Amino acid sequence: MILFSKTNISKLSDLELINRYKENEDIDCIGELYKRYTGFTFSICMKYLKSSEKSNEFVLDIFEDLIEKLLQHDVVNFKTWLYSVTKNHCLLYLRELKKESNSEIDINLQTDEQNITDFLVPSYLQKEEKLAILEKCIEELKDEHKICIKLFFLEQKSYIEVSKYTGFSLKQVKTYIQNGKRNLKLLIEKNYE
Repeated sequence: MILFSKTNISKLSDLELINRYKENEDIDCIGELYKRYTGFTFSICMKYLKSSEKSNEFVLDIFEDLIEKLLQHDVVNFKTWLYSVTKNHCLLYLRELKKESNSEIDINLQTDEQNITDFLVPSYLQKEEKLAILEKCIEELKDEHKICIKLFFLEQKSYIEVSKYTGFSLKQVKTYIQNGKRNLKLLIEKNYE
């Protein structure tokens, strides 16, 4: 077995470093790859994450993962392979973030639906009366509030679906639903309490 000094490591190609690491599990080989590709990996992370703090964190995570991954995979072109690993790492994180965000929206939607039934219509009215009052008051809303409230609450469309159907921006849809709920509550209180 030939031992390499640290100065010799810097002269090895990426493939030679990987092969040496696979043979001896010499962590200095990973260190050399880290030196060569930190900036490259960081720039890919920034492209997806738009946060230098998170990108720095991900660069460390990715190179830590390489300790195991390089032993498991046959890597011929390290730079191309590293690009794929980094991109997938970022996309996985963003996918998880989106799932968490959608879960929070679902919880808020369920709360909104319950609230519109619970506090907008007095509890002493019969169900049919409540629906009739609710429909009458919805008809008194401004057109943009009316359509968004109907699609969102009665047809159970998502914000995005309401936006696509009406042509309103997502921000407008959220505003119209929020204002519509408030105005609907005021109409019910004014006319039926």
